[in-house]
Amino acid sequence: MTNPGSGTQATGASSLSIVLVHGAFVNGSGWQQVHDELVGRGFEVLVAQHPTTSLVDDVAAIERLIAAARHPVLLVGHSYGGAVITEAGANPKVQSLAYVAAFVPDVGESVAALNDAPEEPGETKAPLLPPQDGYLLVDPARFPDAFAADIDNATTRFMAAAQLPWGLAAVTTPLKHASWKTKPSFYLVASADKMVPPSAQRRMAVRAGAAITEIESSHAVMMSHPKQVAAFIAAASATTPTQGDGQ
Repeated sequence: MTNPGSGTQATGASSLSIVLVHGAFVNGSGWQQVHDELVGRGFEVLVAQHPTTSLVDDVAAIERLIAAARHPVLLVGHSYGGAVITEAGANPKVQSLAYVAAFVPDVGESVAALNDAPEEPGETKAPLLPPQDGYLLVDPARFPDAFAADIDNATTRFMAAAQLPWGLAAVTTPLKHASWKTKPSFYLVASADKMVPPSAQRRMAVRAGAAITEIESSHAVMMSHPKQVAAFIAAASATTPTQGDGQ
């Protein structure tokens, strides 16, 4: 598993650093195979381990990784991580944003407000339990099918038992910045997602003016299709202009 904020770089590395930002209920270890693929392609890759307790705390954790990066940064956010990179992307060192089955709020919007939008027939949203002590969890019995139906049951049962509680201060805080308005954005839609409806993903991607790619995958696309996710991120980096060396 990648240590919090660790950075690795291979010979002949890209002039961009990549920061991988996890979503709610999980941690950065879900990015491990994507990390390894990208390192093999020559990128410096930093993996966030933010607490998902509040948007402010999570953005602060990403800001520390941005500061540590050797180069200008491509931020990659999965699920709730999309809100985090949208806010953190205002940092001038950030060159572009890549969203993976992610929420993409506008200024004044929260993830909760985006999640309130109705899903289309045949779609489902995350099967959340009622909040307890200011935190949300996915119903453990429904987690494997909802979050990662295309991953082996032993792994998803463990993920359900090891959920990272999602703080209401992260869910309900409106954003102050929408960095997709000024920086190139890319979006990977998971078309079999049962946590964030694919129709919502497409709407958010179109509103952000993102270059859109689709893949037949569950919400846990970075675990079930790591090579394709790494290829998506690498393609985003290839079309990202860089300014300076990030030093």
